[in-house]
Amino acid sequence: MRLLAASVLLLHLILLLWSSSIWNHAYAKECTSSLPPGLPLNSKTAKYEFSISNNETWRQEVFQHYDQQYHRRGPHRDLGHDDHLTPSDDSTWASLFPRKVLKKEDGYNQDQLRWNMMYRKLKHPELYKLEQSFLREVPLHDVRLDKDSMFGTAQETNTKYLLMLDVDRLSWSFRKTAGLPTPGKPYTGGWEAPDSDLRGHFVGHYLSATAFTWASTHSQAIKRKMTALVSALKECQEQIGTGYLSAFPTDVFDKYENLTWTWAPYYTVHKIMAGLLDQHKMASNHDALNMLKWMVDYFYNRVRNVIAKYTIERHYLAMNEETGGMNDLLYQLYRITGNEKHLWLAHLFDKPCFLGILAMQADNIAGFHANTHIPIVIGAQMRYEVTGDELYKTIGTSFLDIVNASHTWATGGTTVDEHWQYPMRLGTQLQHEDEETCTTYNMLKVSRNLFRWTKSPTYGDYYERALTNGILSVQRGQEPGVMIYMLPQQAGASKAVSKSGWGNRFEKFWCCYGTGVESFSKLGDSIYFEERGKVPGLYVIQYISSKLNWKLGKIKLHQKLDQVFASNSTFRVTITITTADQGSKTSTLNLRIPIWTHLSGAHASLNGEKLELPSPGNYLSVTRQWDSEDKIILDLPITVRTEAIQDDRPEYASVQAILYGPYLLAGLSTGDYEMRLGFPKLPVSKWVTPVPAYYNSQLVSLGRDDDGLFLSSTNGSMITMEPTPISGNHSSVRATFRLVNIKSSWSSAADHVIGKWVMLEPFEYPGKAIAHQGVHKPLQVVDPSSSRNQMHNSLFRVVQGLDGRKGTISLESKIISKKKNKCFVHGIGGGDSVDTDRAVTLKCLSTLTGSVMISAAFAKATSFALNKGLATYHPLSFVAKADNRNYLLLPLLSYRDEFYTVYFNVTN
Repeated sequence: MRLLAASVLLLHLILLLWSSSIWNHAYAKECTSSLPPGLPLNSKTAKYEFSISNNETWRQEVFQHYDQQYHRRGPHRDLGHDDHLTPSDDSTWASLFPRKVLKKEDGYNQDQLRWNMMYRKLKHPELYKLEQSFLREVPLHDVRLDKDSMFGTAQETNTKYLLMLDVDRLSWSFRKTAGLPTPGKPYTGGWEAPDSDLRGHFVGHYLSATAFTWASTHSQAIKRKMTALVSALKECQEQIGTGYLSAFPTDVFDKYENLTWTWAPYYTVHKIMAGLLDQHKMASNHDALNMLKWMVDYFYNRVRNVIAKYTIERHYLAMNEETGGMNDLLYQLYRITGNEKHLWLAHLFDKPCFLGILAMQADNIAGFHANTHIPIVIGAQMRYEVTGDELYKTIGTSFLDIVNASHTWATGGTTVDEHWQYPMRLGTQLQHEDEETCTTYNMLKVSRNLFRWTKSPTYGDYYERALTNGILSVQRGQEPGVMIYMLPQQAGASKAVSKSGWGNRFEKFWCCYGTGVESFSKLGDSIYFEERGKVPGLYVIQYISSKLNWKLGKIKLHQKLDQVFASNSTFRVTITITTADQGSKTSTLNLRIPIWTHLSGAHASLNGEKLELPSPGNYLSVTRQWDSEDKIILDLPITVRTEAIQDDRPEYASVQAILYGPYLLAGLSTGDYEMRLGFPKLPVSKWVTPVPAYYNSQLVSLGRDDDGLFLSSTNGSMITMEPTPISGNHSSVRATFRLVNIKSSWSSAADHVIGKWVMLEPFEYPGKAIAHQGVHKPLQVVDPSSSRNQMHNSLFRVVQGLDGRKGTISLESKIISKKKNKCFVHGIGGGDSVDTDRAVTLKCLSTLTGSVMISAAFAKATSFALNKGLATYHPLSFVAKADNRNYLLLPLLSYRDEFYTVYFNVTN
C-alpha cells in the first residue's frame, strides 16, 4: 500500500514535468483554487467581496468560468490549466479507493481495509512504533505563563476578548439553520454575518481557543462559556438529526459537489470539527467527541456518494476549493477511535496534486494559495505519524525547507497577497498585503511537528522567530479583540493601512481572527517537550517566563527570562527547580542554545558552578537527580545583525532587515528606506547603537489644554500645531520630542528644566533638532551638526510659561538681535483659527524703555503645557546611523498604527 501511494504520487510528478513544457502561466494552477486575471477570487478577501457583491456582470463572469473549467472535460479542454494533475484514472486508484467498495450499501468494506493494514504491520512492524521515538507534548494544563511577561500579557488580552463574545450570538446562525428559536441577535458584520458564506468558521476557532485557554488558565469563566457553546451546538445537531452541523444549510454542499462556485464549505466545517476535537482533548468534553464522530459519519457518506455517483476525480475537482485541514483532523481522530473509516476519509482529503510536487523536493510552489495548502502538509505529517509512510515524512520536511529557503520574510512568516511567488524574488514583493497571519499560525504547526520528530534545534529557532515576530505583532497592544489580517513589509507600512487594517471585536471575524485567538490561547504549548525513557528528558525550546509541573520528571520548574535591554546585550534565563517531598528522579534538562547567539561572552552555571556550553544550534544538557532550589543560569550574548532579503538578484543584495537576537527591528519611517553608510564593511554594531534607558525621562510633548493643539514634526521637515494625537498613532510619534541638554547630563525632563538651554530632538528623527530659520519663518527639522549656524538656531532656553499658568513653559531662542529683543517659539493661538496656517514660527517681543510688552494672545501662543512624551522608547530601541538620515529602530511587535520600514537598502 505504501509503495502504491508512492507510485501514484510519482505518476503525478511525471505528468507534472510533462505539463511544464506547455505551461505558460504560474497563476493557472487549478490545484490552487485560483482564477485567471480579471476574475480575482484567489484570496479570501476577494471571495468575501464577491460573496456580498451586487455586481451581476462580475458574478456571471465567475460562474461562466466555473462552468467552462469544471464541466468541459472533453479531449480539447484547456491545457493551460493542469487538470491532468487531478486523479482521473479510476483504475489507477481502484486499489487505494475502490469504487466497488464505496458503492456497497453499507458504504464500507472494513474487512478489506483491516487486511491491508494487517499486511503493512506484518511487513513493516517498525513503522508502527514511530510515536515512541517522537518527543511528547507536555500537557498545556501543566504550563503557566508568568502574567507579567510579554507572552502572559498577550494571553490575558486574548482571554478578555474571548470572554466578551456572547454564546447566543455565536450560535445564532447554527440555531437558525437547525430550525430552533434564535434568542438574542447575531453578529451582523464580517465573516460571521447571517448571510456570509463562511459563517460558523470563527465559532469553530472559538471552541479551540477556549479549550486551549481553559487548559492554560483553568478560568472558570472560560469553562462556562465553552461548555454552554458546545451544549448549544449539540442541540442544533440533534434537531437536524443527520449528524450535520453547520451555520449554513446542506444545499451549500450540494452546490460544492455540483462544481458550482461556493465559498469553501469544508474549510468552515473543518474549523467546527477541530473545535470539537480540541474541546474533547483539552477539556475532556465527551459530548464534543460524540458530536464530532457523528459529523464525520455524515460527511463520510457525502463523499462516498459523490465517488459512487461520479468518480474520485469529481471529489478531487471539488477539493480545488479551500478545505482547511480536513486530512489532519481525520488522522487525529483516527488516533483516538481506531476507526478505519476515519483513516480512509483522511486519505480522501489528502491532495495529491500538491503533495506530489512536494515529494519531488523541488521548489515549485509559486502561484499556490498558501493557506489552502499548508494545512494539507500538516495533514501529510499526521499521515506519516499514523501510518509510518516515509514518503509523507519527506513531504513535511522538504516543504519547510523550501519555504524557509526562498519564501520567508525576516519575521518568519510567508506569502504575498496570500500566495507564494517565484522563489528568491521577495525584493519586488514588499507591499501592504504581505504575510497572512493564518499562514504563520499553520507554519508553526509544521515546524512543531518536525521538531517533535527530529529534536533539531533548527526548528526551535524557526518557531521562536515566527512566534515572536509573526504572532506577537498581530495584536494592537493590550486592546482585546483588535488584530490584523496581514503583516505589511512595505517601506513606510502601517498595520492600520493594509487592505484590511485592524479588525474590531464584533464586526470582522476574518480567518486571521480565528487563528489569532487560537495562537494567543496556546502560547505555552511549545515551550517544553518531554522524552520518555529510563532517564526521562525535558527539552526547553522557547525562553518564555513560565512555570511547569513536570510530572514525568517529578519536578516543578520556574523559567524566568530577565527583561532584555538594547544596552545590556545579555539574554539571561534563570531556571529554578522545586522537588516534591518524596524527591525527584534522575532526568535530563536540554536547553536550546539559539543560533543567534555566540560563545564569546556566553556563560552557564548550575548552583554557581560553571557548565560547559556547546556551540549555538545545539543543546546544553544537564543530567542529575534534582534537588529543590537547584538553579541554572544561562547568560547568552545578544547582538544586532543584518539579514538579506530572500532575493538572489544582485540588485537586491543590499536590501537588509535588522534583528537583535530573535527580535526583528523596524525603523520609524513613512517611506524612507535608504541607508547610506559612510564606510565600507562597517560592523553593524558601529552604526546600530542602543538608546540609553534614561532617554525615556527626557521625552516630552508640548501642547495646550484649551484648544488641544500639540507641537508636531510634520513629515520630518516643518514644525506645526496639530490636533490632539491618538495613542499608538503616528501622530503621537510626531508630537514627541527629546529635550537634549548640551551642557550637562541629566535624566529627568521634569526636574530642573527651567533655565536650561536645550535642543528638541524629534522622536522619529534621532540626531536632528528643531531650529528656527529667522523671525516669522517656520521652524524646521535640521541636522544641527551640519553647520555652526544650525547648531546655534537649534538652542532654546526653557523659561516659565509667559501665560503665567502653572505647568507651562515657553521656549526662548538664542537669536542675536541688535535690539536684544526676546524671541520665542510661537504657535497659532489667540484669535487664530485651527484652520489657518498651523506653522510654528519664531516671534519676538518689542522692548520699550526697558520694559517688555506681552499681549494675552502672544502669551498664549508661546506657552505650552510640558507633558510626558506621548511616545516612548521600547527597551529594545536602537538608532541606525547613516549619512543620509538616522532611523529609530523598535521591535516590530511593539508597533500599533505607526509607520515603519522592515527592509532597508543598506549601501556604502
